[in-house]
Amino acid sequence: MDSDKPIDESGGLNEPLQQPTPNLISVGNESLDFVLGGGLAANCLYLVEGDPGAGKTTLALQFALEGVRLGEKVLYLAVSEGETDLRSIATSHKWSLDGVVIAHLQPGEESLIEDNSTIYHPSEVELGELTRAITTEVEKHKPDRVIIDSLGELRNLSQSDFRYRRQLIALKSYFSAQKCTVLLLDDRLETNDLQLQAVSRGVIVLESYTPSYGRIRRRLQVTKMRGQQVRSGYHDFTIVTGGLNIFPRLVASEHTRDYDHAPLSSGLPALDALLGGGLERGTSTLLMGAAGTGKSSLTAQVAHAATKHNERAAVYVFDETAGNYLQRCNGLGIPASRLRDEGKLVLRQVDSAELSPGEFAWHVRRAVEEDSVSVVIIDSLNGYMNAMPDEQYLRGQLHELLSYLSQLGVTTMITLSQHGLVGDGVESRVETSYLADTIVLLRYFEFGGRVRKAISVVKKRTGGHETAIRELAFSNAGIQIGEPLDDFKGILTGTPDYFGSGKPLIDRE
Repeated sequence: MDSDKPIDESGGLNEPLQQPTPNLISVGNESLDFVLGGGLAANCLYLVEGDPGAGKTTLALQFALEGVRLGEKVLYLAVSEGETDLRSIATSHKWSLDGVVIAHLQPGEESLIEDNSTIYHPSEVELGELTRAITTEVEKHKPDRVIIDSLGELRNLSQSDFRYRRQLIALKSYFSAQKCTVLLLDDRLETNDLQLQAVSRGVIVLESYTPSYGRIRRRLQVTKMRGQQVRSGYHDFTIVTGGLNIFPRLVASEHTRDYDHAPLSSGLPALDALLGGGLERGTSTLLMGAAGTGKSSLTAQVAHAATKHNERAAVYVFDETAGNYLQRCNGLGIPASRLRDEGKLVLRQVDSAELSPGEFAWHVRRAVEEDSVSVVIIDSLNGYMNAMPDEQYLRGQLHELLSYLSQLGVTTMITLSQHGLVGDGVESRVETSYLADTIVLLRYFEFGGRVRKAISVVKKRTGGHETAIRELAFSNAGIQIGEPLDDFKGILTGTPDYFGSGKPLIDRE
């Protein structure tokens, strides 16, 4: 399993796509019910296929235990898994299988001759004998829910595609007459088993893969479901103590609400002036600059300013530990530790090797919808990119998340570290600036034998902004932003020329 932490309930995050189809039954997992549009239609046959270790048996046990909870009769036909193995899996999840009838069927055991010294290869055993064993157990226990784990043995014993399909259709007709809801488990083949998928009313596919670095990633999709609307696409999930923890794919268009469009002050009058009055609600701001230019410190300042107005902020740090973040904030006079203890600041250290993009989006949703967070800070986009299994999906995932936050009126700030320090060598490996509504640029420059920092706003979609370049400085006294550097030229080159008189920069002596 991925973790020993219990499943976090959705807490109302999963809103239905539409009115659920009548007579649907729960699979025992609230998030999967949501993905399925309410659950599964009763008295039908469904296929759950996936890679070994993807979670098929765990999902089947959740389905079985939900039936027990509802007072239904449940039969688990273990063709490849022994009862001991099933109970071991249940124990790892702290489940009791009381109420679940487990029948271990040895494929072809009825056809073995009395002379035990002669053993036939399974391919020589008739599939019909195994199906008769299945029907015998069903007629004996009269179940409402049936799990067959797994179909690999049935396929191997069929000896031909024609007979395999015929037996599947016969089983489907038989279970329908018995008014059973059936879950068929099967390993995912390199070539799709179209015969099995055609017979099934619905198909749920579980996938697992290992990125170049980090833990195993798992995701699922519903590739077929007759008669009901489902949430298509891939949904990330983990296996934790308690079952499958599924993070339904975020669809921004399904989440809207009215909000106050009054700008959010950063708490620094000079920065608000640069931004044309402050940060607009429902917009995203990208802070770009080389390492050490102060991007994280500026976002912390905005979070602090929001808490002063009885708002909550959430900070997700990818590139440093939560302890270092708190220490740095305290050094700037920002009481981040106290704010976190008071519940005004949500601080989460994100390990990009352990957290999938879908899970990260789910945590952001929970902070916004459950904790009433109005400011979200992602520090940094470089770390977020490392959480992606494939870099080409970064823009789509980020666009959906930013659109969601925008439609709920959340002010979002993202930092992006650029390569290089000064001059034309400063560049970004990730081109996502077009996604942000506002772009704040931070640069180093040299003057008088000292390294200094400059800040400017180069883009703002929602209104005017100041075009000046100002100096930026950090000290124990906090963050300082100087007057416009009107007497300089070439600030962004890193080595400007000064043609004014007097003391042009912030006194940091």
